[in-house]
Amino acid sequence: MKNLVETIARALVDYPDSVRVEEQQQENTLVLTLSVDENDMGKVIGKQGRIAHAIRSVLYASATHQNKRVRLDIVE
Repeated sequence: MKNLVETIARALVDYPDSVRVEEQQQENTLVLTLSVDENDMGKVIGKQGRIAHAIRSVLYASATHQNKRVRLDIVE
């Protein structure tokens, strides 16, 4: 899951070396925290959050296929 988020985010941003994804297990949920360069934040979120929603949709579909629960947080 971590590699999936990294790959998608690196394709969207101007500074791919600044993309970081951290994994944490919290009870039954895998929490992924995506951090990007502050100049790339708008590219990852998109207008009205559409890009972020699309990334989460792909992630949730992958997690459902593997019978897991996942959450994606986007931070600076």
